[in-house]
Amino acid sequence: MENDAETEKEKKNKNNKVIVGSIICTLLVIYLGMATYFRTHFYFGTEINCVNVSAKTIKEAAKQMTSQMESYKLSLKEKSGKTEQITSTEINLKLSSNDEFKRLKDKQGSFNWIFGALDSKNSKLKANIIYSNKLLQEKINNLSCLDSKNIIEPKNPSFKYSSTGYVVLNEVNGNKIDKDVLYKNIVNALSTGTTTLNLDSTNCYLKPKYTVKSKKTSEIKNILNKYVSSKIIYTFGDKKEVIDGSKINKWLNVDDNYEVVFDNSILTKYMRKLFSNYETIGKTRNFVTTSGNTISIGGGDYGWDINSSEDIQKLIDDIKNGRTVTREPIYLQTAASHSSDDIGNTYVEIDMVNQHLWFYKKGSLVTQGDVVTGNMSLNTSTPAGVYRLKYKERNATLKGEGYASPVNFWMPFNGGIGIHDASWRSSFGGNIYLTSGSHGCVNAPYYLAQTLYNNIDAGTPVVCYY
Repeated sequence: MENDAETEKEKKNKNNKVIVGSIICTLLVIYLGMATYFRTHFYFGTEINCVNVSAKTIKEAAKQMTSQMESYKLSLKEKSGKTEQITSTEINLKLSSNDEFKRLKDKQGSFNWIFGALDSKNSKLKANIIYSNKLLQEKINNLSCLDSKNIIEPKNPSFKYSSTGYVVLNEVNGNKIDKDVLYKNIVNALSTGTTTLNLDSTNCYLKPKYTVKSKKTSEIKNILNKYVSSKIIYTFGDKKEVIDGSKINKWLNVDDNYEVVFDNSILTKYMRKLFSNYETIGKTRNFVTTSGNTISIGGGDYGWDINSSEDIQKLIDDIKNGRTVTREPIYLQTAASHSSDDIGNTYVEIDMVNQHLWFYKKGSLVTQGDVVTGNMSLNTSTPAGVYRLKYKERNATLKGEGYASPVNFWMPFNGGIGIHDASWRSSFGGNIYLTSGSHGCVNAPYYLAQTLYNNIDAGTPVVCYY
C-alpha cells in the first residue's frame, strides 16, 4: 500500500513539473515571439509628440505622424470665449526628418518590451518639427485678439473723489496680449503637438501691476485723502477765498508710475485766475479828484501784485502736508487797501490839464501847488496812470540826451520820470507845459518839492490824469 502511494505521489510531481515546464516554454515562446515583433515595432505606450504610436513600425509611425502634421490645428482659447486657430498648412508645419524614429526604436531594442511603457526615456519622443517662422509671425500678427480695435488695456485701480474722501475703483484686467509670451507658448505647443492653448492660463495676457488689494493702492488712497483734507484760507482784506478738497481733488492725478502728482497746468490756471481778481496793477479805477469829479483811470504800476509762482509752490507744500492754514498770498507788491479804492488816503494827485499837484497824507492835505509837466508839443508829455513812488533822493543830477540837471529833491515814480524841484524855472502852472514843458518829469517849485520830499514815503501812489 505504501509503495502504491509513493508511486502515485511521484507521478503527480512529475506531472506538475511537466505543466510548469510547459508554461515556461509557452511564456518563453511568447516572449521571444513578442521580442521578434518589437524588433521592428515600437513598444506599447510609445508616444511621439504626444501621439500614440504603440506597436507601429517606423514607416507606419512616420506615415501616422505625417498625417497628424497635415491635419494639425492649434486652437487658441481667448479670454472672451472666442477661439482662433493656426493650421499646419498656414505655416508649412512638418517633421524635420524620420531619423529620430529609428534612433528611438534602436534605443528601445526588442527584449525590454515588457517594461517598455514604464521607461519614459525610451517611450516618449519630442520629435523636431520645422515651420516657416515668417508665416507664423504673419499669422500671429493677423490674429483678431491682437487687433488694436479689439484691445482693452489693463489698468491699475483708479480713485474717485467723493465728499467723504476717495474710494478705490477696481483694476481693469483688459485683454491685451503680451505678444512675446504668446509667441513662445505657440512655439512650445507646436513642438509638443499640443492642440489647445489657453491664453489666460498660460499667462499670455498683460495684467495690471497693482490691484485693489495691493499695499501700494492703499498708500495712494491715504496720500490722496491727506491732500484733500487740507484747507488753505486766503485773506484779501475782509474777503476770503477757501481752497479745500472740493477744489484740490481736481488738481490731483495718479500717473502711469502709480504716483500721486499735481496737474500743475490746471492748478496754475485756476490760481492765476483767482489771484487776478485781486491784482490791481494797470486796472481801471474810479478816482474822485480834489475838484470832486469821479474819473476812470487805468495804467501805471501801482496796485496789488501777487507772486503766483512762489505762492503756488507754497500752496502745494501746504496741501502735501495736509495743513489747515489762514494766510495772505505772497505778494510782489502791495497797495494801501483791498477795497475798490486801493489807492487809500495817502497819495499824490497831479491834474495835468490844470497843472496842479496835491499831496494827501492819511486824508489830510499836506501841500499843493502849480507844476509843469511834460512838453506836449515835443511828445514828451507825462503819461497818465497810477504809479508808485520808487524811492526818494537828495541832491541828484538828472541826465538825458543833451542835458544834465542838478536837483535838490528827486522822487521818481515811472522809470526816469519823477517829481523834482526846478530852479531854472521862474513860474509854474498855466499852459507852460504845452510848448515849454519838461522831458516828462513833474517840475515843482522848491517849497513844494521840499515839503513833499519831507513827508512822502516810497510806495506812495502817484495819480496822474488829464
